[in-house]
Amino acid sequence: MSTQIPEILAAESITEWTAEVDVLVAGFGIAGGCAAVEAAAQGARVLVLERAAVAGGTTALAGGHFYLGGGTAVQQATGHADSADEMYKYLMAVAREPEPEKIRAYCDGSTAHFEWLEGLGFEFERSYYPEKAVIQPGTQGLMYTGNEKVWPYREQAVPAPRGHKVPVPGDTQGAALVIELLVKRAAQLGVEVQYETGVTNLIADADGAIIGVKWRRPGETGAVRATSVVLAAGGFVMNAEMVAEHVPQLAEKPFVLGTTYDDGLGIRLGISAGAATRNMDQAFVTAPVYPPSKLLTGIVVNREGKRFVSEDSYHSRTSAFALEQPGAAAYLIVDSEHMERPNFPLAPFIDGWETVEEMAAGLGIPYEALQSTLDRYNTHAAKGEDPDFHKGVEWLQPQDHGPWGAFDLTLGKALYAGFTLGGLWTSVNGEVLRDNGSPVPGLYAAGANGSTLAQDGKGYASGTQLGSGSFFGRRTGRHAASRSN
Repeated sequence: MSTQIPEILAAESITEWTAEVDVLVAGFGIAGGCAAVEAAAQGARVLVLERAAVAGGTTALAGGHFYLGGGTAVQQATGHADSADEMYKYLMAVAREPEPEKIRAYCDGSTAHFEWLEGLGFEFERSYYPEKAVIQPGTQGLMYTGNEKVWPYREQAVPAPRGHKVPVPGDTQGAALVIELLVKRAAQLGVEVQYETGVTNLIADADGAIIGVKWRRPGETGAVRATSVVLAAGGFVMNAEMVAEHVPQLAEKPFVLGTTYDDGLGIRLGISAGAATRNMDQAFVTAPVYPPSKLLTGIVVNREGKRFVSEDSYHSRTSAFALEQPGAAAYLIVDSEHMERPNFPLAPFIDGWETVEEMAAGLGIPYEALQSTLDRYNTHAAKGEDPDFHKGVEWLQPQDHGPWGAFDLTLGKALYAGFTLGGLWTSVNGEVLRDNGSPVPGLYAAGANGSTLAQDGKGYASGTQLGSGSFFGRRTGRHAASRSN
């Protein structure tokens, strides 16, 4: 792995083209698959080159949440009012450097995209899971997967659950069903897919327009001429050098979520053509403290004994704040009346103590500070208030019945996992953009190769990777195909 930018090849250096197509897609994950299918549906000749032996990429490892709203059939069936405007207000509020045109398109097109996804051959269950969880334990079709009900966002947009789960039980493999259906739809539309074949270089004409790619597979190389090239080859979480350069917080101790091919090659290919990047320093990093959700009635403190985040936040928001604390150390403290032990504790249980003084000594926290924090929280929680962090009233319960226990959220102790969020700068139609905002003719990016919703770990919601990857993958495929008409 390296940060080396591939050489861009001149068209006149290519002596033989092994194929000629309208749209060449690099990668068959959720974004590449949707781009290929949509381009083919527009009548384009489409070829997908996939480095792995099977389709799926990192998508195949995902739990299957799609972040969709605006009044989907599942939202309506479960009695949850939503609108494109409220979804837009929320996503704009949590984005780090929001691009309004992209977020507006995503929200306005969300219900139609929901219907398109179901048209692949599955149906989101018309049911709602009301608990705080990383993902629904069963096949429930809808749950809250972000910070919609967390202050200040609940005051900036009317909260609505938007985490639509593919109906596969458990917390992984849900998205694999969608990939399977995309492969089937692609075959029906005449999309050619070549596996174990990776793009190595982009090919440009004398004016800098991208007109094809060079590829390699075991024992063979070649070049494909294409009117449009779509980069959909994943993020860079598996490239240690790129991670160290851009998101060092992922380089320290977390378990990374990705496949071998999340090595940033697609991003580096775009850079070779003059592309700009966005949000390369942003990552999703998390060690969930729930379920069980009852634990969120407790308080999260740093090694100084101070609270620093509302405990009812989405798990990656809490984790992002925890990693900013001195020594990246934090502890969830819960009393005996609210203690439950997780089945799969990612934040390990440390110990239990009969008194706050013993607990402070055990955690290495100044006693006076911890006691003061607990007293203040308990006093206000008893009145259904949290003037410091505005925790939702349903999670406000005093922690005043000893003994007390603590879970360790410290980096290196808790099992943090993460992936990268940055990528190539793109237009609302997936065109790869230069620093001056002009498009690189013929070059597109989708999914983890592009930066779309401008999220960071504090504003991320489960389902936005699959949701925006599939939505903008389709949009990119349509625009890429239009250059051939």
